[in-house]
Amino acid sequence: MGEPVEIMPYDPAWPGVFAKWGVGLRAALGDAAVRIDHIGSTSVPGLAAKPVIDIQISVPSLEPTDEFLVPLTGMGFVYRADNPERTKRYFREPPGQQRTHVHVRQLGTFSQQFPLLFRDYLRCHTSAVTEYAAAKRRCAARFHNDRPGYVQAKDAFVWDIIRRADAWAQRTGWVPGPSDA
Repeated sequence: MGEPVEIMPYDPAWPGVFAKWGVGLRAALGDAAVRIDHIGSTSVPGLAAKPVIDIQISVPSLEPTDEFLVPLTGMGFVYRADNPERTKRYFREPPGQQRTHVHVRQLGTFSQQFPLLFRDYLRCHTSAVTEYAAAKRRCAARFHNDRPGYVQAKDAFVWDIIRRADAWAQRTGWVPGPSDA
């Protein structure tokens, strides 16, 4: 049995938690990080979420890794070399700290743009936030002890939102705003 999937009401403290990490990350990474952004559900005001702070660090290149690996592990983040996603390098929170996922992605790639577009679309469309929260709660109830099942179950809804977000981006000329940190 896996770790339970818990969807919590939006916590207005989440942006502050990110901001504290952001300051430390910016100081540790300097120019190695082109962008440091709060992504994921905790970055969208009003969106119910798992209480996990997701941070995306955008870098010019994923190789060599020393420019970001050394500072991140120096801050206590745990590098997950076994991450199967080849388009990012993945780190978890320092032991004993609030659940935090750090996703290092190459600037300008689809995988780097996707979470920014998804976040920005939700921030501008409260009806989509309501729909997404309901879908997440349904999936969490069904797959309470199965995180992979939960993620797979909400996948169709995520792709539906990204299709809408892409149409919105085309209409508005969306580009990511300035880095969060």
